[in-house]
Amino acid sequence: MPVIVSAAQTETGTPERRRRQHLRKNKRRQAAERVSDLAAEDHLDAVLVYAPDRLSRRYAYQILLIEEFARAGVETLFIRSPRATTAEDQLVLQFQGMIAEYERAQILERSRRGKRHRARQGQVSVLSGAPFGYRYVRKNEQSAAYYEINEAEAPIVRLVYERYTVDGLSIGAITRLLNEQRIPTRKQTGRWERSTVWALLPNPAYKGAAGFGKTQTASRQRITRPLRLRGGIASRDSAHHERPQDEWIAIAVPSIIDEQTFALAQERLAANKAHASRRTIVPSVVQGLVSCAKCGYALYRTSTRSSARTIYYYRCLGSDAWRRLGGPICQSRPIRQDLLDWVVWTEIVNLSKSQA
Repeated sequence: MPVIVSAAQTETGTPERRRRQHLRKNKRRQAAERVSDLAAEDHLDAVLVYAPDRLSRRYAYQILLIEEFARAGVETLFIRSPRATTAEDQLVLQFQGMIAEYERAQILERSRRGKRHRARQGQVSVLSGAPFGYRYVRKNEQSAAYYEINEAEAPIVRLVYERYTVDGLSIGAITRLLNEQRIPTRKQTGRWERSTVWALLPNPAYKGAAGFGKTQTASRQRITRPLRLRGGIASRDSAHHERPQDEWIAIAVPSIIDEQTFALAQERLAANKAHASRRTIVPSVVQGLVSCAKCGYALYRTSTRSSARTIYYYRCLGSDAWRRLGGPICQSRPIRQDLLDWVVWTEIVNLSKSQA
């Protein structure tokens, strides 16, 4: 029987609306994949779509899906478009697909400009959500949206900054302290992670100036452990990279700590980054390219120092006991960097010679 694939209208505004929009987008993508699976399994006679841009706003994706359905013997019917029985009808359908893609680019650009304009006006609604220590209050008839200090979480933020700047504790030590004292996270479940504690320290919102436009999208093929175990790659080919701080747009919010404490934290973060023992100044041959054959986690570069020299290793993320409450999930031993680099480089040289 026919399957109707529909899509909701785009929403902008509050973080909650953007979260619902993201969920709907994922559901639409999952629905399209289910339809493709049903077509491949010969469970469909036709796919009924309201308009070409509801199938996809990318012209290339439209053509790929239509061709995929056609190979499975499934006809694609559009309510708002003529039935593509003649060359003229196919031309009209192609034009509609290209116009939909252009319209998508226009919507994204207008949305980007609109958000930057509202950010320069100091509107909190353009931010992605309230960080730990704040509560997002939606706009109403009396006031615009704003951040409100969460009195239950703000003392934890101050505790993290105090332990880091005054007591000189490391991020790992602060993380263990929070977990030992059973201080709850925002979700009241789980445990504190180093990455969560680290994210509190460079956030300028805590000194009263939340940043908008802190990241930009760049190309990247994201390979995760589940996909690596399946031998595949992710469809998402983009990632967020931090912009220079002089390009950020500051939006005034209530401050939890003073500017001097925040500045001290930034100085120590910069010093730790420059003098960290695991800092990789010179990249190795396979750094960031190798993973564990047993558990699928990536290998990272670490080092240990003997009385004479520093020895570098590749170590599996799954073998670190401190990363999980239940201990390590992999028993793989570290691999000497010089040995693995030599093996890989030798294979590369031999392959080059065989191709010459």
